[in-house]
Amino acid sequence: MAKKNTAEIGFEKEIWKAADLLRGNLDASEYKSVVLGLIFLKYISDCFEARYQTLIEEGDGFEEDKDEYTSENIFFVPTEARWNIIAEAAHTAEIGTTIDNAMRMIEKENLRLKGILPKNFARPELDKRRLGNVVDLFTNIHMKEHGDNKDILGRTYEYCLSRFAEAEGKLAGEFYTPACIVKTLVEVLKPYSGRVYDPACGSGGMFVQSAKFIEKHKRNINDISVFGQDSNPTTWKMAHMNLAIHGIEADLGKFYADTFFDDQHPTLKADFVMANPPFNLSDWGADKLQEDVRWKFGAPPAGNANFAWLQHMIHHLSPNGKIGMVLANGSLSSQTGGEGSIRENIIKADLIEGIVALPAQLFYTTGIPVSLWFLNRNKKQKGKVLFVDARNMGTMITRKLRELVDDDISKIANTFEAFEGGTLENEKGYCAVVSIEDIAKQDYILTPGRYVGIAEVEDDGEPFDEKMTRLTGELSDLFAQSHELEDEIRKQLKSIGFTIK
Repeated sequence: MAKKNTAEIGFEKEIWKAADLLRGNLDASEYKSVVLGLIFLKYISDCFEARYQTLIEEGDGFEEDKDEYTSENIFFVPTEARWNIIAEAAHTAEIGTTIDNAMRMIEKENLRLKGILPKNFARPELDKRRLGNVVDLFTNIHMKEHGDNKDILGRTYEYCLSRFAEAEGKLAGEFYTPACIVKTLVEVLKPYSGRVYDPACGSGGMFVQSAKFIEKHKRNINDISVFGQDSNPTTWKMAHMNLAIHGIEADLGKFYADTFFDDQHPTLKADFVMANPPFNLSDWGADKLQEDVRWKFGAPPAGNANFAWLQHMIHHLSPNGKIGMVLANGSLSSQTGGEGSIRENIIKADLIEGIVALPAQLFYTTGIPVSLWFLNRNKKQKGKVLFVDARNMGTMITRKLRELVDDDISKIANTFEAFEGGTLENEKGYCAVVSIEDIAKQDYILTPGRYVGIAEVEDDGEPFDEKMTRLTGELSDLFAQSHELEDEIRKQLKSIGFTIK
């Protein structure tokens, strides 16, 4: 049997730290499928084992009846793929092969998982001693905090996704949107029930946050239906695992596919569309889609897919549907390639409910400034648009990364709620309610800073003349110090044979 790990692991980051021992010389992109695959395998095994023990206790002999598991939305795990077999093989040379075989057997018994699970554990470059140690880790997960293994593994999967996003840098944009941005979209849209759709779903974060929102508000997760799509095969598989580990049934299409050219949900009309599509995607195939029915507001340019994504989402919107999406800030004001005309037509159709300018440094993957667009087919405040300038919000959690905290997210969500209720008052430097007529006067540019203005600075009570005398005096002193430093630098350079002309 596997050696017992007596240390209790209290938090996801400790699990990550221990699992990180496995990495060795593997790139983050390769290591990702190994760790996330193991977490998912353990999740499947734990759910199966809990149901198995219940059936044993009932004593009717149905513990090996596959239907007793599938009827409860639990994946059936055949005998040779169960975690106890993997745990026993943890410190043998065959551990990689044992895991790969388990993955294949589970896929064979559960058609939903066909082609989804990673089967690359036997490859030579994966250190089998370290792999055995990580198997031990997952064999002996005991948390200090309350919660069953499903909750633990679900949180761990999410935490590892964020850490892989950090490690992979720009490539991470294909599978990960920072949780605080997703949470902001969800808190504003409030997807309590209906069809939720993400046409660029990555690892499924929008759906996971929607489920958490529903749970937080004591609603029923079965009141939403989830639809998604992604063109990256690895990411598409991660999404399936991420959603399953959180107990979310989803239709992510029959296979991974390009959303523009192979729409997996052509007849879908969604109540909520949430997405973070690739920013400023060029060469996306516009020339082959010139007459597409989705381009109701104008054909998007070949050099930038921003308004192709937006119009694709509008096309899939139900009569009362809402959209929340992330777009690069260029889309707020661009006039190139007909984008200004498309934006104008969308504004005139009174679809845009609000625009939020986000602070910098929220993404691991890009420094491009971004904003949130909220659209609504059935706005309560018709003919008006809410602008929010949130660029000064957020807290730096590392030297390079900022995060919107819960208070920031609540403030933005409450601002939209007040706007919809007709009770919002404009706040200089933060928010403004603007008519479409006034937006037209600004050439249909949607940059929030144009409308919210600059926050008023409190008068400090110092008379202007006195303040200017003081500040110019301080500036004069600084100039004098700079001249002294310049003279000293020249002197030191001259002492070693160099002069500045």
